[in-house]
Amino acid sequence: MPSLALTSRPIEDDGEDHLSALDFGRIAKLIEGEAGIKLPPGKRLMVEGRLRKRLRVLGLADFASYANFLFKRNGLERELTHLIDAVTTNKTDFFREAEHFDFMVSTMVPLLLKARGERNPLLKIWSAASSTGAEAYTLAMVLDDMVAQRHDFRFAILGTDISTQVLAQGRRAVYPAEMIAPVPPEMQARYVMHARRPGPRREVRMAPELRRYVRFAHLNLMDQTYPFDRDVDIVFLRNVLIYFEKADQEAVVARLLTHIRPGGYLVLGHSESMIGTAHAVRQVAPAVFQKL
Repeated sequence: MPSLALTSRPIEDDGEDHLSALDFGRIAKLIEGEAGIKLPPGKRLMVEGRLRKRLRVLGLADFASYANFLFKRNGLERELTHLIDAVTTNKTDFFREAEHFDFMVSTMVPLLLKARGERNPLLKIWSAASSTGAEAYTLAMVLDDMVAQRHDFRFAILGTDISTQVLAQGRRAVYPAEMIAPVPPEMQARYVMHARRPGPRREVRMAPELRRYVRFAHLNLMDQTYPFDRDVDIVFLRNVLIYFEKADQEAVVARLLTHIRPGGYLVLGHSESMIGTAHAVRQVAPAVFQKL
């Protein structure tokens, strides 16, 4: 009995509408140039799935019409924000890589306060790829808990992201109820509000006492300058540089370091632990660097 060869059909042969390889390449090049994010050919189906809603919103019949709208009908200027929102990955969790928050409590904050030598100083913390705000609000919970125990400092948190959609959610501070599972019960009791009349999908909201510590702003890390303070104490930039080319990684780290005060800290994701070692920093914990 002869063997049967198993072959896979090209994407275009499955009867569905698809981005042509040419149009996907043009969009991928655009996204890399604007946001620093690489979209290899294997991401084509993912991009299509995320863009189908944009086709419906714009009343376009197929992906060829969408590409024509972007590149030939001068639609790029008003569509770029929506395109970036659609294709960027916004994975986030409360208390993600929790050891970083433990190290902040045990080491970073005490050393920063000792170096400042001021009465009731203001610590500035920046979540530089904040997504929907889970990291920023985790920082707020941890620091507010510290303030309640120490009573010797104040803090303010900035969350920035390239996606306007996730920034809007961060400002609303509303999340699916299951998302707060990693938050310790005592913190849930203090900082998380539940609806009196839950809807079909249970949601929670961060308490106003917590929200007042956090503000959100739009930022493209590929911009040559960042319009924010240059005396930040701690910058969290976790699990985003892995999507960038090496040269872009180093450039982003260099720009962020100009916003960190001497002795301040840059916190990267554990998979990014070697990024930034070419700069004037010293590694003080896994993926944690102190500016010299």
